[in-house]
Amino acid sequence: MSRTSFFYRNSLSIVLITLMIISLVGQFFTGWQTENKELIENGEQALKLNEYICSGHFIQATFENWESEFLQMMLYVLLTISLRQKGSSESKSMEGKEDVDKEPVAHPKAPWPVKKGGLWLKIYKHSLSLAFAILFLISFILHFYGSLKDFNSEQLMKNKLPVTAGQYISESRFWFESFQNWQSEFLAVASIVILSIWLREKGSPESKPVDMPHDETP
Repeated sequence: MSRTSFFYRNSLSIVLITLMIISLVGQFFTGWQTENKELIENGEQALKLNEYICSGHFIQATFENWESEFLQMMLYVLLTISLRQKGSSESKSMEGKEDVDKEPVAHPKAPWPVKKGGLWLKIYKHSLSLAFAILFLISFILHFYGSLKDFNSEQLMKNKLPVTAGQYISESRFWFESFQNWQSEFLAVASIVILSIWLREKGSPESKPVDMPHDETP
């Protein structure tokens, strides 16, 4: 494969997005079958494909996971600014400032906010964490909407009254859905931060060089 080809230059994002889409499609169809099985067992009519994609079951399951991913990435980006882990490939050096800490300088190939300066530069300097924060907030709201919709569908099947958004926000079910995902994401990040102190993967930028001492931070 040519090193100048589009796929070679973008292969990491292409493969990851492809895997995400395959997994999402798998989640959709298995979730559709699972939800219909429960509906039929309760004497309800099965959902069509176009009905399931708008159902609380699908919306809640999808954005419950996206929410935790964006929260994880936002906090990880912010925490790695000032916190360190000796020996970890995921940590900044123990010694002073690095290139990422330097103030941006406008040059011909610099991104346009750097050339523009002022407010645009201030926003751009924190645009990565801001993007993750916005994506987290959107996912959190959609997770809540889907979870509420799914909960009320279950309430109606049990011949009970639906609840309002104000009532549901204090329901343990919604927060259980969030916390169970949040803790797993923090565990995953902590795992790579800690395991990369002693373990190696030759050729991966997430690993230290194989011959680097355990107590040395790249």
